[in-house]
Amino acid sequence: MSAPVPSTDSAAAGAIRGPWWRDLRRDIAPSSVAAGFVTVLVGFTSSAVIVFEAARALGASEAEIASWLWALGIGMGVTCIVLSLRWRMPVVTAWSTPGAAMLIASHAGVPLSDAIGAFVLVAALTAAVGFSGVFERVMRKLPLSLASGLLAGVLLRFGMDVFVSMKTQLAMTLAMFVLYLCGRRWFPRYAVLATLLLGMLIAGAGGLLHLDAVRLQVAAPVFTSPTLSMAALFSIALPLFVVTMASQNIPGIAVLRASGYAPPVSSTIGWVGAVNVLLAPFGAYSLCMAAITAAICSGREAHPDPAKRYVAAVFAGLFYLVTALFGATVAALFAAFPKELVMAVAGLALFGTIGNSLVAAVREDRDREAALITFLVTASGFAPLGIGSAFWGLVAGGIALALRPRPA
Repeated sequence: MSAPVPSTDSAAAGAIRGPWWRDLRRDIAPSSVAAGFVTVLVGFTSSAVIVFEAARALGASEAEIASWLWALGIGMGVTCIVLSLRWRMPVVTAWSTPGAAMLIASHAGVPLSDAIGAFVLVAALTAAVGFSGVFERVMRKLPLSLASGLLAGVLLRFGMDVFVSMKTQLAMTLAMFVLYLCGRRWFPRYAVLATLLLGMLIAGAGGLLHLDAVRLQVAAPVFTSPTLSMAALFSIALPLFVVTMASQNIPGIAVLRASGYAPPVSSTIGWVGAVNVLLAPFGAYSLCMAAITAAICSGREAHPDPAKRYVAAVFAGLFYLVTALFGATVAALFAAFPKELVMAVAGLALFGTIGNSLVAAVREDRDREAALITFLVTASGFAPLGIGSAFWGLVAGGIALALRPRPA
């Protein structure tokens, strides 16, 4: 069922109020720009290397790998900007990290053109289940308590990483944590931005920013004519479709609903798939709804007013477009950040979302145990069959919900 939109003093979150350019100009805040940047920073540093390896596993050249990043960046940028402005809510898209990992393990030696054909087929299937309403009918059966438990489970590791990073970079991470706490009291809208800047300053002063490997390179699209074989159909297309829908799109929509937004699911998934169809021949192997990075844009650190958090997703899209133009350069630049800085910023930006999700998960007595099971399975990393723990958390929580004791 749909989650209620949080009430605010301004228009309700997701309400379309006026011309997009007028709303955007009025709603821009530094915290939204910072949240958009952190979204892209976390997205690239956490999984860009997996995308590189997936492209290499399929025999892509260096130019084709750069084209993959170009296509993925264009796809994420366009969908983030257009859908967020259209619905006035933080719609964040991503590449499928589990899908990339699957490509590394199960490409079965197919030629690149067959893999590209499989990508086109996956995108077409995504558009079909989106526009047809099949995916939305599935999502309507998801209770808010389970969606919130899933969101808290997905994000738990990021919150813990703030303190894990103190094991190796105590001074930098502790200083960032203290500044964040002070910022939440005296300048809450800029707390995460100030924390990021402090981390970069300390990392630069300590010689932890490795910028020597960064070279300015403009990415160019490389078109690969798609073909399709039975091997590619069964070893790439069908597994990639299942993994992406289960591990990315279901959690991605659940994150938005748990954060208080009710996106038009059919149109959103359908248009993401449609854009993916156009970009698949250039290497966009799978575009999907984001989960973790979406939580950064939909949390209170992006903006105190839920109705204005869409701006963070718009800026994430703009930053993704920049990564598309300078794909290899941006990947190297983000890789130059110390991992502890990225871990700390991501975790601190998600503190509020984690807390709110836990509260929503356990609010209803009858759903509490099922939501707890969803949270624990998701947080455990349990991922049989190559499908992420978020999917299995929903399965376990759904079973627990179905078997809960009947009211007396």
